[in-house]
Parts: sequence; C-alpha cells; structure tokens
Amino acid sequence: MNQKQKSALTPTRDENYPDWYQEVLKAADLAEHSPVRGCMVIKPWGYSIWENMQRILDGRFKATGVQNAYFPLFIPLSFLEKEAEHVEGFAKECAVVTHHRLEKDSKGKLVPAGALEEPLIVRPTSEMMIGEMFSKWVTSYRDLPLLINQWANVVRWEMRTRLFLRTTEFLWQEGHTVHSSQEEAMEKTLQMVEIYENFAKKVMAIPVIKGEKTASERFPGAVSTYTIEGMMQDRKALQMGTSHFLGQNFAKSCEIKFQDPQGEVSYAWTTSWGMTTRMIGALVMTHSDDDGLVLPPRIASAHVVILPVLHKEETKREVLDYAHRLAEELKHLSYHGEPIRALVDERDLRGGDKVWSWIKKGVPVRIEVGPRDIAADQLPVARRDKPHKENTKYSRGALVAHLSEILDDIQHQLYVKAAQYRDAHLKKIDSKEEFYTFFTPHNIEHPEIHGGFALSHWSGDKEVEQKVKEELGVTIRCIPLDPEPEEGACVITGKKSQQRVIYAKAY
Repeated sequence: MNQKQKSALTPTRDENYPDWYQEVLKAADLAEHSPVRGCMVIKPWGYSIWENMQRILDGRFKATGVQNAYFPLFIPLSFLEKEAEHVEGFAKECAVVTHHRLEKDSKGKLVPAGALEEPLIVRPTSEMMIGEMFSKWVTSYRDLPLLINQWANVVRWEMRTRLFLRTTEFLWQEGHTVHSSQEEAMEKTLQMVEIYENFAKKVMAIPVIKGEKTASERFPGAVSTYTIEGMMQDRKALQMGTSHFLGQNFAKSCEIKFQDPQGEVSYAWTTSWGMTTRMIGALVMTHSDDDGLVLPPRIASAHVVILPVLHKEETKREVLDYAHRLAEELKHLSYHGEPIRALVDERDLRGGDKVWSWIKKGVPVRIEVGPRDIAADQLPVARRDKPHKENTKYSRGALVAHLSEILDDIQHQLYVKAAQYRDAHLKKIDSKEEFYTFFTPHNIEHPEIHGGFALSHWSGDKEVEQKVKEELGVTIRCIPLDPEPEEGACVITGKKSQQRVIYAKAY
C-alpha cells in the first residue's frame, strides 16, 4: 500500500459523506464531542479559525459604526412571552432553569432545590433581553441609530446534532440595531447580509447566493429575513448567515419608543443579524478532500508550516536554526494587513508522518528544509490545493518576495474550484417531472443529475413548499436578490410566477 493510500481518509466523500465529514474533523483535530449530549469541545486548531473569523468580522462591523456589548445568558420566561411568534418559534428548543441551588437528599445524592419564582431561559437568541435594555436606552431621535453587537454562546436544544453544523450550544455573533425609520433599518439589514456575502466569498472562499427567505422560513417575529446559501460537496445547501428586518414588531413588544424632532413619540424600527461557528462546518464541507482539511489562507489557523529535515545529528542544529530564522522572517511579512502565521514543526516523527499530519490539518503552504536545500538555496514549497507530491523550489529571497502572491493564488483557486462545482450543479428546471427526477435519490440511470440547486419558478403558494418538503425533503432556500425578476410558471402548479427561487435539500 503506498503512502497516500495509507494516509488518506476512510471513507471518502463518495463512499460516505457524513462519515467523511467526521473523519476530516478528527484528522484535523478541530473538535470533538463533549460529555454533555449535543455539545462540542472546539480544540485549538478549530478555535483559531473562529478567532480569525471574529477578528475580521468584528473589524467590518465596527467600520459601519457597530459597537460591542454583552448581555445576560439568562432570559426571564415572561420576556419571551411578549412576542407571540418569537416564543412559538423557539419554544421547542429552549433549555429552562427552574432551580437555583443543589441539596443532598436522604440518600446523599444532589438534587435541585430552591425553585425560582420565574423560570429562566438559557438564551436561544437575545432579541427580547436586548430589546428590554434598548427600551431604557432609547428615548429620543438623538439616541439613534443604536448599533450593538455581542459575541456570545447560545443554546438551542437539538435532538439530532452534528459537530459545527448543528449543536445544542454554539458560538456566534448577534447584532441588534435600532433606527428612526423603516428605510434606515432596511438599509442596515441589507448592509449586513452584504458583509456576510463578502466575508464568505473573499475570506472563506465559499461562493454563496444572497436572497430573501420565504415567509415559512423567516426568523420568528421578523418581517423579512435575508440569507446567504452555499452548496456543500454533497450538493446540499447550508444557510451560512442571516440578517433580519424586524419592522416594529419587537419595538412594540419591548416598548422601544423615541421622540422625533417634532415631539411626536413613535415606535422604533429594529434589525438583528448573526453568523455562527457553523461557518467552520461550511469551510470543511466546501473545500476539504479525501486527504483531509483544506484551509483558505485568509482564514487559516496557520499560513505556513516549516518542516525541518533532521536525518543527521551533526546538521540538526543548523537546520533548526535556519527554520526558525525563516519563520521569523516570514512572520514579519504582511498578508491582507495581518502578519504571516508561520510554524516550525520540531516533533520527533518520521518525515512522511509529519508531512501527512499537516496535509490533514489543511495548512496552505508546507516548506521542507534540509541541509541540501539550505546549501543550494532551493526550498521545496508544497501547496495544499495541489497534489501532495507536487512542489516548486524557491530561493529564500524569492519565497519571501512571493509568499503573499502564492497564498492569494491558493485563495483564488479554492474559490474558483468551489464556484465551478456549485455552478455545475445549479440547474434551471421548468418541468415538474424533471424537478422530481433531479431530487429523487438513487437515480441509477442518471446519477450525475441527482441533487444540487434547482433554479425554478414558484408562484408563492405555501402549499407548494409543504408538498416538496414532505415528498422530496426539499425546501426553498431563498429568493435570489441579484437576478432580475422573470415571469414564468410555477414548476409544481403551473400558476403564474414572478421569479425563480433556489430549491435544495439542506442541512
């Protein structure tokens, strides 16, 4: 068995996609299940990706005037009851705290004691808590706009969980803003979904479709919900970030009012928007291959790993010193406004095992440094987006001069590859028969046409959504914002339609 076969993941994507996904996470040491059902431990290599996401998104939010704050983890039950649609949407997912201490029973076991006067909800989202505070902070048009974001954890009690994609507890940012006019609130709503779109495309190298959710898929209590949807390598859709125009619904529930310049008191207009650790799952499923994780440089835990070749004791110190000096030189380079993240791997492992461990962890660039490479000033540079045996030799000076260009090319090529895959499996479908064939599993005669994104007409009937969901497991992911309206006939009913929508199976 050759080295690649020995080290590649089992099963492959084609053999068992869900199990392949779990193997990528394990091989890259990103996360693992915790003793608490449905919750995960995010390990350093995975958490560093989240830290990079935080840093970049935080800067983009603040550039629009948003400030960070923090709000309580616990929300009184009565707060959720203020907005009927909101509480109905989250009721089945709420974790509830009913007691405030533990006592030993007659058998010496700890049992809950001290019942609370009012149960507390472990936040599934913070609209009602933040709305309560906003009602105290906003009294005049001079207080607006109020632009707040928090980085936090939330809990939604999930029955079926999968690391990063759907867990009982997850990390996210949630933005909440208050405005004096409907137009300004809508402008903020669309601005934030555009920030998410740009972040997904330019930083995560994930092609996405930006659009509006149908009424049945909206955030509970929202007037409009906007989303970015990506296609994973199993051709399923993943919702990757949402921005909600809340109208005056939550302002009325929470009594967020302001006095305008004419002295009139009005309810404010609000928004909320969020992106989560689910994006790490999106990254894994968009770019990784059967050898492990593939990281786009802009978001990578490390840009470069330097692998000293230490076969001989007499050259060990020379090689290590060179490797560390090179790493320090690379760290002083700037890549998109940040220092290059370079590591030196000094572990006492066989060379092949060491190389494969970094292939599995997805580092964009690997540099092997041995006595001959140093003497010849020719360093073998391997890219994670290329076959593992392929490398290009650079002098030290040329490597330093061109490393940023190499990283940018990797970033670009990953996006192009993902976009080509998405576009190859995005199909305009105008007949019901073709639609059902497209989404019918195990189509033995034409397996290449099964699944993906169907761009089809929809008349707006909720019954159509329910029908395709029940019969095919397919939902309308979004009504795309960018294409021009196009009249046609609903693919299911034949009724008049004003636009095409994206149908897909989804996570």
